[in-house]
Amino acid sequence: MNGIRSIIKKGFLDSVKALDPDVLCLQETKAQNEETRNVLELLSGYTLHVNSAKNRKGYSGTAVLSKPDILNVTYDLGIEEHDQEGRVITAEYPEFFLVNVYVPNSGRGLVRLDYRQTWDQDFLQYLKKLEETKPVVVMGDLNVAHQEIDIARPKANYNKSAGYTQAEIDGFSHLLDNGFVDTFRRLNPGQVAYTYWNYMFNARERDVGWRIDYVLVSELLMRNVKDTFIFNEHMGSDHCPVGIELSF
Repeated sequence: MNGIRSIIKKGFLDSVKALDPDVLCLQETKAQNEETRNVLELLSGYTLHVNSAKNRKGYSGTAVLSKPDILNVTYDLGIEEHDQEGRVITAEYPEFFLVNVYVPNSGRGLVRLDYRQTWDQDFLQYLKKLEETKPVVVMGDLNVAHQEIDIARPKANYNKSAGYTQAEIDGFSHLLDNGFVDTFRRLNPGQVAYTYWNYMFNARERDVGWRIDYVLVSELLMRNVKDTFIFNEHMGSDHCPVGIELSF
């Protein structure tokens, strides 16, 4: 979202009504729980769950809106080091767990890269633990472009820019190696498409972007994925919405 208070002024509610998702996962609300609720409750027909940063106002934050009934909702990873910034909401449905995640950015100058590597390891363990019970869907801003096809200028950014270091690429590869599927890339192996464009230098107008927003699923669920989407025509943020269609 890059801030719920900002995007609400840029047609966000109209976009959601046009897309009409059964489940909507939001990242980077940049607001406390009550502020987020006040905006999202304008969308009728959904149950709402929010998770904000604990000691840092206007930072990070996630939300899930769902039309189908949710069996259970949990917040964060259960690890104190990772549970301060409102980055994870897990919703349990009859067929799967849905994990809405806003993965930490490694920061300017890669100052948080070591922390990011710890996060990646712990997040994978969290997902594998869930998978012992039922399959998992992971949706959100994973803050990494996995392959050269996923970034407009790979050579200029490799091992220099947050989101395209070998350590972050390896972290994403470990997800795939452990049985999770990048749904968009599985169904669109050669398609160039981006989900994020820096606000600077008219990057979106020139389509100088990154694909860093994903929907991953346990391999077992891939048979239920009927389609996958990147809605790059929807504006209002430096990211665009992504999604999948599941059928059971």
